[in-house]
Amino acid sequence: MAENCPVLTPAEKEVVDIIKRADDALAAAVSQALQEVTRQAAEEMQVVGQGEAAPSLQYFASVIHQRMYCLICGANPDTFEGGDADIAYHVIRNSQGIAKHYWSADIEPYPLPPLKQG
Repeated sequence: MAENCPVLTPAEKEVVDIIKRADDALAAAVSQALQEVTRQAAEEMQVVGQGEAAPSLQYFASVIHQRMYCLICGANPDTFEGGDADIAYHVIRNSQGIAKHYWSADIEPYPLPPLKQG
């Protein structure tokens, strides 16, 4: 087991810690932004008499998810142009694996594509 878990040097540990703090800050900022836009939209829709139709936090999260998916795949999030289908495939497969492993989803991830010859 130890051969799979190398001991980090102090410099490597420092890099890991920096990245972890950045990850945590990003997650907190996204969560806060989602809560704020959900609240703001609800308030504005209430003013025009449509409070019951205000989008949920999950709606705004799905908007961010789609934009991030495009960015991960190298596509323009506004036009969906320029994406890499191989990266898209692996992102989807990873999501399926998470659903199966952590949430016991009754799903089989897409099989790996055949290796490209060339």
